[in-house]
Amino acid sequence: MEDDYFSIDAILAENQRVGCRFKVDIPDMGHLGGGADRDIKKGTNLQLPIWLIYTVILSDWADMIMPPAFGAKVRNALNAEPCSVRLSGLVGAGGLWYGFGKTIMELLDNKADMSQLMTNTFRQRLIQVIDQAQHFSTLAQTAGDGAQSFREGLDGTERECEYNQEVKDTTH
Repeated sequence: MEDDYFSIDAILAENQRVGCRFKVDIPDMGHLGGGADRDIKKGTNLQLPIWLIYTVILSDWADMIMPPAFGAKVRNALNAEPCSVRLSGLVGAGGLWYGFGKTIMELLDNKADMSQLMTNTFRQRLIQVIDQAQHFSTLAQTAGDGAQSFREGLDGTERECEYNQEVKDTTH
C-alpha cells in the first residue's frame, strides 16, 4: 500500500498482526515476539504487524500464516452467502477487511484467488448496502433485525459507500 502513505485506512490495515513461521534462526531479534528469548529460533510462530511481515517474508526468513479473516472457514462462508458474514468483526481496528485483504494480497504468490474473493464479496454485498442506504428510514419497520445486523457487520469501505449514498440522497 505504498501509494496510500498518508491514508488512515492504509495505516490501520498495515497495523494488523499476521502470523508467520520462521524458517531460519534470527539472532538478537527475540524481542519481536514479546518474550524473554534473545533469538528467534527456526520453527517459531510469531504474530507481527504486517508492515514488518513484508521484510520477514520477502527476505525468505519466514512463511506467512494466512490470517483467520481469510481462512477456509471465512472463504467458504463468503462463497456461500457473502451478506451473512460480519466483515467488521474479522479484523478489528475499524473493520477494514478489504484494506487488510489488499495488503495481504501483496504478499501472496497467487493474488488472483484473493482478488476474486474480495471482488465477488464486494459486488454481492454492494446491492444490499445501496438498498439499505436508499431506504434507511423505512428499514427498521420492514426488514427487522436482519437489516440492523447486516449494517453492524459492514466493513469500513462498505460503511463509506453507504454514508456517501445517504448524503447523495439527501442533497438531491
